[in-house]
Amino acid sequence: MDVKAPATIPYFLQEQIRELIVSGTIRPGQPLREQELEQRFGTSRSPIREALRLLELSGLVTHIQRKGFRVTLYTETQIRHLYMLRAELEAYGIRQVAEMPDVGPLVAELGACHETIVAAMDRRDVRGFIAASREFYLAAARYTGNAPLTSMLSKLYEQIEPLGYLLARQSLETIKIPAYTEAIIQALASRDFDRAADLTRGYLVEVLPAILQAYREASLDAA
Repeated sequence: MDVKAPATIPYFLQEQIRELIVSGTIRPGQPLREQELEQRFGTSRSPIREALRLLELSGLVTHIQRKGFRVTLYTETQIRHLYMLRAELEAYGIRQVAEMPDVGPLVAELGACHETIVAAMDRRDVRGFIAASREFYLAAARYTGNAPLTSMLSKLYEQIEPLGYLLARQSLETIKIPAYTEAIIQALASRDFDRAADLTRGYLVEVLPAILQAYREASLDAA
């Protein structure tokens, strides 16, 4: 069913189009035709174009000269770079926790996130799983008060969210993240920060081939 936008609100349109991209309704590499989006959301071209520009800033959308906007289509090398950057940023955030005298509140927060992740997987709630996983890995950066790291991770998560969604939608029941999050919590509780950082990095290294395969199957080039 088409969604009617409030009067010319580009941020509303940005979120609506973003949801279509993240959920895979609009696939990697697919053109984003402004006329079709106008009809879908019942609005004029100007706010549609502004919304697409906002999505371009986040990396979800690419503008090609004389061809218009389309969903960003990553190469496998680009995906590897994005995930290895995430691994290093998350590991750095974990290691910074070593400077905090008390990790108890962080361990409790991560435990709650872990339970939410498990519950979302049990009920096959892909959206809830993605959100809880994101919060788990952001928690350390927030706990240390590292605002630049928190901001960088938040932007990176937004950029790669469609990739994680693809994998979770295809094989949520086989994802091993609960074993890693539980082990990370245990390592932090015993103040073994190097092990916690290595586990954080190790999960992404393990899951990356499956993400690449899911993306390969979902992209227009594979259609």
